[in-house]
Amino acid sequence: MATTGILLDDRFRRHATGDGHPEGPNRLTVIQDALESAGLVDACEPLQATLASEIAIQSVHTHAYLTRLDAACRQGYPYIDVPDSVICPESYDIARLAVGGVVEAARKIARGEIKRAFCAVRPPGHHAEADYSMGFCLMNNLAIAANVLKGEFELNRVLILDFDVHHGNGTQHAFESDPSVLVISLHGHPNYLFPGTGFEDELGTGRGHGYSMNIPFLPGATDDDFRNAFRERVIPAVGRFAPQMILVDAGFDAHADDPLGNLALTDEIYGWMTQTIVDLADRHSHGRVLSVLEGGYDPGVLSRCVPEHVRALQA
Repeated sequence: MATTGILLDDRFRRHATGDGHPEGPNRLTVIQDALESAGLVDACEPLQATLASEIAIQSVHTHAYLTRLDAACRQGYPYIDVPDSVICPESYDIARLAVGGVVEAARKIARGEIKRAFCAVRPPGHHAEADYSMGFCLMNNLAIAANVLKGEFELNRVLILDFDVHHGNGTQHAFESDPSVLVISLHGHPNYLFPGTGFEDELGTGRGHGYSMNIPFLPGATDDDFRNAFRERVIPAVGRFAPQMILVDAGFDAHADDPLGNLALTDEIYGWMTQTIVDLADRHSHGRVLSVLEGGYDPGVLSRCVPEHVRALQA
């Protein structure tokens, strides 16, 4: 049996965002074609997506928000909350499907059926707050999966590591008072980039103080800046926390070629970061890593860097 699972599902392309929207179905076409060409799809165990339960989704999102989102989709509204968060009549169900696929991947890892997984889902999730949408995100896929792991498998040390160029505000806020989830985010500085959160002094609240770690980078930051951040801050923090599973919000928009980012990373750093995460998982988490697609809007970057990410997960 393959030790790494992969979730690819044509239904995720039915979340229609319209011509010109950066978070479009073509992202998944590019990714799937590149993974198939590299032989990585055949080398992984195929994962299936089913609709997530409302109970699981409501561990992060309010009933009122979900009702409002469902109604807006069914009534044909063009977007929910902000113009960036485009919706179509099928978007609510496709978002539930994305959550369900990520949750089932998390369960398979927790049960020991696979060691690691990559879920190429859309819509993305890390900007979605409890009661409203932001930045293309409708439901917070990985945050919901973290709560399932805590509830069903009694994990009390879950790490969420986010290297999308945009700060995962929704993920941070979901766990900012929760010491059982360490959220580490490497992202563009909020003074210069959406969503304007993720300053270094945002450390969590109450019992969760110290369990949010934000590492913002000024425009033009390079591979070496990210390597130094991992060596000086991420690796020691993970060692102190000793997570039982590592969840990754994998965004590829910190690349120099991405149209929505402002950093200057190259292809090479994505394989390096992933291998470093795998090494940390081998040391602390029985090798268990769940990675979920977030941003990344340049087709060339996706076609090169996502295969490197998945190849490193197979190590």
